Amino acid sequence: MQPASAEPVAEPVMAPAPASAPATLPVIAPAAGLLPPSIALDGLFAAISAAHIFADAKTAADAVPDRAPGDLLAAYEQAKAQSGFDLNSFVAQHFLVPQQRLVSYRRHQDESVREYIDGMWDVLSRPPDRPPAYSSLLPLPESYVVPGGRFRELYYWDSYFTLIGLSESGRFDLLRGTVRDIASLIDGYGHMPNGSRTYYLSRSEPPFFALMVDLLARHDGPGAYTNFLPQLQREYDYWMEGADGLAPGTAHRRVVRLADGTVMNRYWDDRDTPRDESYPQDIATAAASDRPAAEIYRNLRAGAESGWDYSSRWLADGHTLTTIHTTDLLPVDLNSLIAHLQQTLAHAYGLRGDQAQAQRYAQLATERIAAIRRVLWDPAQGAFFDYDWKKQALSPVLSVATMVPLFLEAATPEQARMVAATARARLLRAGGLVTTEQATGQQWDAPNGWAPEEWMAIMGLARYGQDDLAREIAARWTARVVTTYQKSGVLLEKYDVVDPSVSPMGGAGGGEYPMQIGFGWTNGTLLGLMNRYPAIVPPSVPVPNAPPPSVASSNAPPSAHD
Repeated sequence: MQPASAEPVAEPVMAPAPASAPATLPVIAPAAGLLPPSIALDGLFAAISAAHIFADAKTAADAVPDRAPGDLLAAYEQAKAQSGFDLNSFVAQHFLVPQQRLVSYRRHQDESVREYIDGMWDVLSRPPDRPPAYSSLLPLPESYVVPGGRFRELYYWDSYFTLIGLSESGRFDLLRGTVRDIASLIDGYGHMPNGSRTYYLSRSEPPFFALMVDLLARHDGPGAYTNFLPQLQREYDYWMEGADGLAPGTAHRRVVRLADGTVMNRYWDDRDTPRDESYPQDIATAAASDRPAAEIYRNLRAGAESGWDYSSRWLADGHTLTTIHTTDLLPVDLNSLIAHLQQTLAHAYGLRGDQAQAQRYAQLATERIAAIRRVLWDPAQGAFFDYDWKKQALSPVLSVATMVPLFLEAATPEQARMVAATARARLLRAGGLVTTEQATGQQWDAPNGWAPEEWMAIMGLARYGQDDLAREIAARWTARVVTTYQKSGVLLEKYDVVDPSVSPMGGAGGGEYPMQIGFGWTNGTLLGLMNRYPAIVPPSVPVPNAPPPSVASSNAPPSAHD
């Protein structure tokens, strides 16, 4: 373990962890090189980005060179020295550009949204990945589901909410395959990357693997916990690396020890360079700031690890991207997920008969939940907030992440009651819960609502007996999504929940890319909500063979694993 420091500097990407998967889990060779294109292709990648050859910067990161990076760089240096060199022509000659698979599913006349979702699983599913040489894509042993649009690979936290829908549709083949793919990545690289690309290896995303195992265990039985215990443990070790021996008031990678000795987690990235998939945007953001560029890049990357890229949650002044300081914050949702992971480890070790480890992780979960209730709670506002560990103060930004401790049963009953009241007063809008109260132009702010947050809020409220508000949010969100579907014939990544009349395509904006169609987590959670609350589905959309609410009520994993 590296010595703890107050704030580590540009650390190298961790070497792949040795694979030690269960005998039933396929182990595949990692992608050659493992370097992201921005490093493997050195100045060529930067030149492609600077020239804005592709409308979407991610296309350059996904393009496949026709030869080894070293050979291609030599060819580039030779070609650009020639008179009349044209970079566009060079790229066209030497790169295979991935084609974005548009939504090819065609809605039938009078087709319900439920039928659309069932049809979309095959559209969004992908076979096992055996990437060509020099591709940034990571190999995967089994079929899986992509979010849709530009997101043409496996993503981490997106997958959990997609798996909810696969479970509802009875597609346990794809559910199981996706979980096993993620387990294979954890085995191969020591963690589940942001997505299955080499340029995502330096970070993860919100750790939902334990909740995926919860879903699978409901179908396959409790053996799922012991089968995937090695990966659950490896996931935990990744997030907690460096915690032992960390001095009070200091941080190392994803762990922070507060002045009183409390250990909590933050988001981080092992690189401090522009993101490959957003290279020109990151360079522009750093250039507009008076802070060191590496500091900006690190915090942009950490914000990407949060999945909330980007939000006023991470902005020091509440609205300007150049003030991003993600690594200073202890996020309420991340720490709730770590507590659930600790509970899951306790449960899995108990099933294996290792009572010492089971008791150890149960105690760690108890301590983490106590820290969430103490450090991240503001009784005056009746909500959970992120905590700035450097300023030793709560963030001023109220976000829908305040609902996650309810979803994972980390709140007290009184805290849950107060959170419900605060959410109703400050976050509830015509189309569901707004992500934050701020309208900054960032996509994880007002006026946008997002399927995973709506789902966790609804399920969390229901768990604490706040059924009226849970149903109201479900009704407003479902009406927003289904009404847009009736007008456009598609489901989207995010929606404007403040003014649902803005556009038939949702009206939600912000972010680094156009609206995406598909869309995995919207499909999955909408199906779960329609099954739990069949009466809220707009009457023009038929609900054939809807299971009773009791079936869908088991979608979200309890912390008690009963």
